[in-house]
Amino acid sequence: MANAAPSVAILGAGYAGMAAAVELAARDIPVTVFEAAPALGGRARRVTINDSALDNGLHILIGAYSETLRLIEQVAPRRDHFLRLPLDLQVHQRFHLRAPKLPAPLHVAWALLTAKGLTWADKRAAARFMNAMKAQRYHLEQDCTVAALLDSYAQPIVLIEHLWAPLCIAALNTPLQRASAQVFLNVLRDSLGAGRAASDLLLARIDLTALFPKPAADFVRARGGRVEAGAAVEGVTRDGEGFLVQVQGGTRRFERVICAVAPHRASALLQGIPALEPARQQIDALQYDPIHSVWLQFAGPVRLPSPMIGLAGSPAQWLFDREAICGQRGLIGAVISASEEHVGEAQDTLAQRVVADIAKHFGPLPPLQWQRVIAEKRATFSCTPGLARPATVTACSGFYLAGDYVAGDYPATIEGAVRSGVAAAMIR
Repeated sequence: MANAAPSVAILGAGYAGMAAAVELAARDIPVTVFEAAPALGGRARRVTINDSALDNGLHILIGAYSETLRLIEQVAPRRDHFLRLPLDLQVHQRFHLRAPKLPAPLHVAWALLTAKGLTWADKRAAARFMNAMKAQRYHLEQDCTVAALLDSYAQPIVLIEHLWAPLCIAALNTPLQRASAQVFLNVLRDSLGAGRAASDLLLARIDLTALFPKPAADFVRARGGRVEAGAAVEGVTRDGEGFLVQVQGGTRRFERVICAVAPHRASALLQGIPALEPARQQIDALQYDPIHSVWLQFAGPVRLPSPMIGLAGSPAQWLFDREAICGQRGLIGAVISASEEHVGEAQDTLAQRVVADIAKHFGPLPPLQWQRVIAEKRATFSCTPGLARPATVTACSGFYLAGDYVAGDYPATIEGAVRSGVAAAMIR
């Protein structure tokens, strides 16, 4: 028994927690996952509204999400999970950039060359910027805001408005006046600056719980692990070389703990272990940016020009035609990223503004059957320059952190969460 694999408790069944669980289960390490909510997925989970399977937030994956795609294939192989499209950024009647199926970097060069809504001067400026970033390996000696970086390379206002700002908001959920240029460059490096398929848009055909957390849970259980939904962890304390996890009145002992809950919840759980105070202080220092997701169910079909399209002059940056993506007739999803100005706005009012904008751009609409706005006030951490993010390895031996807020190259994305979970599981 001296060489037996250590028992591991994973707190939280979001993408980070389930990534760690899959990695551990694949190595025959006993793992128990605790999730307070009835649905798996954390901040990327299924919600059911009027018998429709939706998501609590509208997430876009890209081809560069290598770890996410690897684990999805591991737990649910050979399934048609995504509508996969070459990079296609279209703001209705204002801008259109589409990458053809050419080898990298020709796909980006051709996309810029043929982009609609940009002048030749704009296109040359974009190419100069990308070439300059590639030459310095997408690395800055000193982090700054995205706005300052673009200004230092004399990027035209129209180019910023149509290309760089939407990419920054979509990836970091932080306005470019506050967003970390280094993290933004990390995203550009692994998408536009990588192989052709890395910039592909992946629109999930199924809800986010069914996409990974649910099959991951099946994978873990099939290998002797446990995934307990509706099991809220109330506290964690040190017990010799191990840990006591309090779960709804009961206490269980584990040799290691991976804390993969949302950061504000993690801070509360860390209070019981004094050695974790430095990590808790870093978590408490994080600021957040909200996201509003607007779901609109119409009585008849609403076909947009493409499965995903942007709007100018609207609260919603992007619309998603769910019938084109996954067959949900008459359902439109709209995302409002970095949506601080809408916090506190009446949800019906916000939804009706989006409906009016859709009608303005695309013509008369069928009657609206129902609407739902899901506001995530702490959707992501504010990804600002030089931000100190807590590390996976803590000062308490055997206790690890995982989540999209943990230190890493990426902002608060599904891929960032998955990578952190994998990293926590790999530490011996």
